[in-house]
Amino acid sequence: MSTTRPVEGDFLPYAGNYINLVPDGTDPVEALRTQPQQIHAVFAGLSETQTEQAYAPGKWTLKEMLLHQIDTERIFSYRALRFARADSQNLLGFEQDDYVAHSGANARTLASLLAEYDAVRAATVALAESFTEEQLNRRGTANNGPATVRALLFITAGHELHHLNIIRERYLPILHG
Repeated sequence: MSTTRPVEGDFLPYAGNYINLVPDGTDPVEALRTQPQQIHAVFAGLSETQTEQAYAPGKWTLKEMLLHQIDTERIFSYRALRFARADSQNLLGFEQDDYVAHSGANARTLASLLAEYDAVRAATVALAESFTEEQLNRRGTANNGPATVRALLFITAGHELHHLNIIRERYLPILHG
């Protein structure tokens, strides 16, 4: 894939926050390939108890955040697949807080969550590598707004960078502090 960035009109405005986290000149598929090393590094050495803590009342635990990343990546990949195949139906959005509340993440082991994360990421990368330039430029409608396949790949990589930043800035200082 090329490093051609999506342009305004290829995504809903909120998604620009994620896209902008992907450095200029970065191939989003390459970013998706290398991010698992970062995820495994931030969780290395953390106990089950530490990963079941939130940085503040009402915030997600690290396990919940990891499963949120998995769920969201699945949804973004599904959207990319549908749009790449020229499916023009509006795909409904999802309420992330409801997903987390019903995820059961804290009842799972960190190892099981990381294994699922790795499997989902491998599937995402395989799908992304299969897209032609024409498919990358196809667009659809999700959450009542536009999205191209290319934008969805950048959004997926940027969404992960967003959560890695939160982990490093808000969780790790209280866990290692």
